[in-house]
Amino acid sequence: MAFAIMTMTDAAAIRVREIVANRADEGALGVRVGIKKGGCAGMEYTVDLVTEPNAADDHITHADANVWVDPAAMLYLLGTQMDFEVTKLRAGFVFNNPNQSSACGCGESVELKPADLKELAEARGQV
Repeated sequence: MAFAIMTMTDAAAIRVREIVANRADEGALGVRVGIKKGGCAGMEYTVDLVTEPNAADDHITHADANVWVDPAAMLYLLGTQMDFEVTKLRAGFVFNNPNQSSACGCGESVELKPADLKELAEARGQV
């Protein structure tokens, strides 16, 4: 199996496929995950519709669902599992990220540290 920056659960794959099906008329192929500066903890995850993949993005698939990862976010997302959960108060993607050091009280923003480059090389079998 090839190395992937992120993985996704069955629940996340189901939700990505639903998004693509609901936006098929717009040419939806999947979603793109990234991060941006913002929120009280410093960073926020982004999930955007993909109609035209960026060749520089890392592409992951699971159960016929397509997710692309922004190259600028890769060091922050290394080892992350993308999930989808529905609770009484919200429904949305959840990121189980080993690089997350803290989160704000509302859970919308996080503090992330970049993954170690040596660990990344070892994970890819390059060391």
